[in-house]
Amino acid sequence: MQIIDDQGKLFDHQDLAILRILLADSRTPLQEIGKAVGLSTTSCWNRIKRMTDAGAIEGYTVKVDLAKIGYQDSVIVQVTLGSHNQETLDAFGQALQSIPEVLEAFLISGDYDYFIRIAVKDTRDYERLLREKLYMIPGIRHSKSSFVLRTLKKEDTPLTC
Repeated sequence: MQIIDDQGKLFDHQDLAILRILLADSRTPLQEIGKAVGLSTTSCWNRIKRMTDAGAIEGYTVKVDLAKIGYQDSVIVQVTLGSHNQETLDAFGQALQSIPEVLEAFLISGDYDYFIRIAVKDTRDYERLLREKLYMIPGIRHSKSSFVLRTLKKEDTPLTC
């Protein structure tokens, strides 16, 4: 796999190895990363900084088990809008930004306009979210909801750890 930064410099196998380590645990000390990839801590730091500056590393975060903080269910919602002008698309996107339960939203091709992943506590919570938030957004013509029964795979990147 080849990735090129903004200056046209190729990210090499050591860069990708560093990314894999950070994906597994972003708190891994530089000394451990360096030892694992055969580089000094300074070289690792410089590579991480270059990947960050190039936008390949967007930030550091924690993974949360949503069920353990009360969000037992995930719902996939497909939405069709009544109009596709830029103003309607922008307003819909901004409205989704204001709903904390919306985890991901994609403008898609096909029969629906949007694919949205929502975290909810249970079916009653989802019904409340529909009435009080989602269906309050102007322009929705049609929606289809599917509760996730089981997550078979969930990755943030195709790089394997």
